[in-house]
Amino acid sequence: MEARSKITIILAVVLILITGCVYGQDRAINPNQLPKTAKNFLFTNFKGTKIGSAIEDREIYGVDEYKVYLANGMKIEFDSRGNWKEVDGKHQKIPYGFIPKSITNYVAKSFPHTSITQVKKERWSYEAELSNGIEVEFDRNGNFTKIDD
Repeated sequence: MEARSKITIILAVVLILITGCVYGQDRAINPNQLPKTAKNFLFTNFKGTKIGSAIEDREIYGVDEYKVYLANGMKIEFDSRGNWKEVDGKHQKIPYGFIPKSITNYVAKSFPHTSITQVKKERWSYEAELSNGIEVEFDRNGNFTKIDD
């Protein structure tokens, strides 16, 4: 391979890396700029709780996710369409209205005197962290699968 081709390849790689660094950044946005689905979720489940800040995570192809930090310290992550991915109460009890009933019922029955302080929704599962530090996993239908402590 001649030197000119090597330089061209190196410059192309450097350009791709620089572009990725420029576009792969978080930026603060006005909460009104959140997708309607995210705004509805916040209004329904956190009514009366002020939004401290909203962050948009942009990638080359567009928005990857949104992060909302509430004044009470809680953090909510949304996908690019505004669907919730994670609610982190930062050791505080989170609202249960959006969590499948089978999960909240299991936690209430199996772990009385605890509360859900964090919940993550994955493509095929849910993970709930309890106030006693135990993590409980469920399938996408909300059926218990295992405990991680």
